[in-house]
Amino acid sequence: MGATGQADATDADLGGKAMNRIISRWPRGVLPLVVVAYGVGLWFVPVPDGLTRESWHLFTIFSATIFAVIINALPLLTAALLAGALAVLTDTVDPAKAFAGFANQSVLLVVSAFLVAQAVVKCGLGRRIALGVVAIFGKSTLGLAYSIFLTDALIAPGFPSNTARGGVLFPVILSLAQGANSHPGDEVGRRLGGFLMFCGMASLSVSSALWLTAPSANPIGVSLVAEQGLQVTFGSWLLVASVPALCAIALLPLFLYRLFPPGTTDTPDAPRLARAALHEMGSLSRDERITALVFGVMICAWILAGSFNFSLAGIAFAGLGLLLAFNVLTLEDIYLQGSTLATFLWLAVLFAMSGQLNEIGFMGYVGERLAMALEGLPWLAAYVVLLLLYVAMHYLFVSQSAQVLALLGVFLDVGVKAGVPVGLMGFALLFASSYFSTLTPQGGSQNVIFVTSGYLTQGELYRLGLLTVIICTALFLVIGTPWVLWMT
Repeated sequence: MGATGQADATDADLGGKAMNRIISRWPRGVLPLVVVAYGVGLWFVPVPDGLTRESWHLFTIFSATIFAVIINALPLLTAALLAGALAVLTDTVDPAKAFAGFANQSVLLVVSAFLVAQAVVKCGLGRRIALGVVAIFGKSTLGLAYSIFLTDALIAPGFPSNTARGGVLFPVILSLAQGANSHPGDEVGRRLGGFLMFCGMASLSVSSALWLTAPSANPIGVSLVAEQGLQVTFGSWLLVASVPALCAIALLPLFLYRLFPPGTTDTPDAPRLARAALHEMGSLSRDERITALVFGVMICAWILAGSFNFSLAGIAFAGLGLLLAFNVLTLEDIYLQGSTLATFLWLAVLFAMSGQLNEIGFMGYVGERLAMALEGLPWLAAYVVLLLLYVAMHYLFVSQSAQVLALLGVFLDVGVKAGVPVGLMGFALLFASSYFSTLTPQGGSQNVIFVTSGYLTQGELYRLGLLTVIICTALFLVIGTPWVLWMT
């Protein structure tokens, strides 16, 4: 990050950053010891009345895992593997249940769809779509912002990874910023690039709320709400999310334009640069045509899955198989996806552990205590309080999936017990699990690529992130609540 970002780094102490900065100064070897001390201490605390020894010990292991990730003591994969091993070796959880996540359809959908998304990046189809939208809407800075949001909304259903979509959007945004002579080291000129970079981050958050298959956290959340009897399909998610999410997509660029004026208002060269890049790419390649066809069929199948009882994971597996059969993807491409294997391992372990916390009664216990705290509140007030608390707690998480696994089931259970309709509470938490990702620079892995561009200071990132989440929360509460109630 440039000198300006370093000079303003103290701004990041606001909004909860102070604790993270203090922790970051500790010697690296101390942090794992802090986690061990936390876990051991909690393990030997007398088991609260109403809980079994196994449920308390599993909570200890699970919470220590999340704590280790929050303070950056261990990578998520390392923490999850150690947690799974401890749960089994201490006889806290039966091995068959501890490793059941490896056969869970939601987990398999995430992993297979991650692999399928590589085809869009590899063949260039994602970049072609992005450039095409910019060529149409990119004559002004605000038009460029809308082109980013629109592009992401169009490609999101086929990209079950915010990080992968960010990888498609970032080079296009960077070339647009540099083409307009916007560079991180220029205090005035950098504002255009900073505006576009944050639009990229914000677009990823709201498009993920629009499509079930956009981020990996959504299928996990769908499995959790199903335990309360709320069945969500690809089509029902899109229908319920459409009004609040599309309103957010329509209004956020305008709000960001006011909150962080880009300085430059016209970008007449952007469409020309985009058309030049498209001309250089030439006509659709064989692999692009095949990928577009396969993705089109997959999206149609996902939409119709509820009506025809199709498996979402089965559809993703079929798409992956076809792309391999036509050599759009090769075995070498699969071999290179070590990050996908890492996702599969930690997600399967934590998913199973979260399910066990619910099965053995811990989630119900916590839910009863929260319900008692909300006792006497009208269900509408309880709904608002729970949603705001759920969003605010993302300050403590560096992973959307980790928060979904840790908290969504508990908050949904509490809301239902407080009288909130299960459809309203479930969808509100599911959508929030996407749009709260901009709350902090580390609130989602997809943010990192935009943060490290150097166009925005840490203080600006925290301020814009908070304001963006406030705007999204207000839109989903005011517009989304009556719409969800009507649709469910």
